[in-house]
Amino acid sequence: MRSHVHRKPVAAVALALLAFALAACGDDDGAARASGDPPHVVVTTSVLGDVVADLVGDEAVVDVIMPPEVAPHEFQASAQQVASMRGADVLVINGAGFEEGLTDAIEAAEQDGVPTFAAIDAVDTLELEGGEGTDPHFFTDPARMATAAQAAADFLVDEVPGLDTPALAGHVRATIDDLQVLDSEVERTLSAVPPDRRTLVTNHEVFGYFADRYDFDVVGAVIPAGTTQAEPSAAQLDELAHTIDEQNVPAIFVETSSPTRLADALADEVGDVEVVELFSESLGDEGSDGETYADMMHTNAERIAEALGGP
Repeated sequence: MRSHVHRKPVAAVALALLAFALAACGDDDGAARASGDPPHVVVTTSVLGDVVADLVGDEAVVDVIMPPEVAPHEFQASAQQVASMRGADVLVINGAGFEEGLTDAIEAAEQDGVPTFAAIDAVDTLELEGGEGTDPHFFTDPARMATAAQAAADFLVDEVPGLDTPALAGHVRATIDDLQVLDSEVERTLSAVPPDRRTLVTNHEVFGYFADRYDFDVVGAVIPAGTTQAEPSAAQLDELAHTIDEQNVPAIFVETSSPTRLADALADEVGDVEVVELFSESLGDEGSDGETYADMMHTNAERIAEALGGP
């Protein structure tokens, strides 16, 4: 898929907020957007931002709060970004506690009356191990992403006057088609992994939906939680080392956006285990193998197939 994400510079955001204030004072309807201006859609994560930008094309301006290569669980928004969220026509979030550092900003936008779409609400969800609640990482499954994208498009049409256009409908159809093709391509790439080697050990609990979609078994995580802010105990790491050794696991899959020191140490302790970086919770920088959502999923599938494909 193409990436059409547009990020406004701080000055532009400030001018937009000034225009908002003037319009609110001078218009009986309190309209935040001047007539003829494109809708302003704010998206919290880089992964969702890429997909939403494809959905709307040139029919709306899409601002993405989190830049590439950040850990979403820990990200804190600037004052300008909070203002952008609160002044948006529509806010699109991941949900299920994924944006831990943005909780207050999201709640403030909702209290200001900004229509907010939580993508996780559109898909069949999984639970995290240990009763932690809903696993927020649905986007590791392109089939679920296609479902969420269609729901997001429907939400935008319902909530943003004037966005129900033939051009938007065309972008939406193309995006959903691309996501369905992506799902098939990932499945084909992973077909190189034999059934007895479809075992994943990850840095934290992030690939549950991927495993569910493509028939893998997640046997452990270095950080046994749905967030990188948790800390494993020595006993948990010892147990995981035993599992890796006992099941002859060849690789530990870590995130490009999170520290890998624990995974590296565990691999050294067990021996003959490769540490493989995947794009999981954030897109990669421009020009990287994870620049877009499609790039991210293709790269992950290729690296997993290479690491687990066998001799």
